[in-house]
Amino acid sequence: MHDQQLKGMSQSIRNHPKWSRLVELVRELAFIDGGSDDAFTLASGRNSRWFFDTKPVMMHPEASHIIGELLNLRMDEMGADFVGGLELGAVPLTAIAVSTSPKDSLRRGFMVRKEPKGRGGRKTNNPPGIEGTSLSQGGKIVIVEDVTTTGGSAIKAVDRIHQDTSCEVIAVISIVDRQEGAEAAPAAWKKV
Repeated sequence: MHDQQLKGMSQSIRNHPKWSRLVELVRELAFIDGGSDDAFTLASGRNSRWFFDTKPVMMHPEASHIIGELLNLRMDEMGADFVGGLELGAVPLTAIAVSTSPKDSLRRGFMVRKEPKGRGGRKTNNPPGIEGTSLSQGGKIVIVEDVTTTGGSAIKAVDRIHQDTSCEVIAVISIVDRQEGAEAAPAAWKKV
């Protein structure tokens, strides 16, 4: 995807009538101001004054419906076949996306374990650590994240998909982008 395409799709979501309500819910349910610049240590290892605990957002009925509607709108625009990502944040997001898809949708979900257990994929023929629907036939994938800082978790998921499947990662979608380097990650998403 080109930056211009991503900006265009992002704009279509920002213009959606439910976007501002989702922003309100994220502020209300997820945002914490710690008061000092080193109040929180993030998964990226960076320190921050601000923290976004998005699990309550994903578990909130109104917020999860809006997230699902917006995710499906974006994925429909991109022609995505699959949605998923790295545990833990991507697991509820994937469930939200799949459960709010139209009943006749062919889009399916998957998850990437941080550490493969060696027994997943028996029914689907996925490699160990990639679970859910079968990715063995290839297709277009959207990786989902609850919060991105540097994009490290998304890159781990993308690397596993590129390494172990014939699927193409077409985008990474996050509820909250902390705008601390994740936007530079798309170069790493391209399959070599």
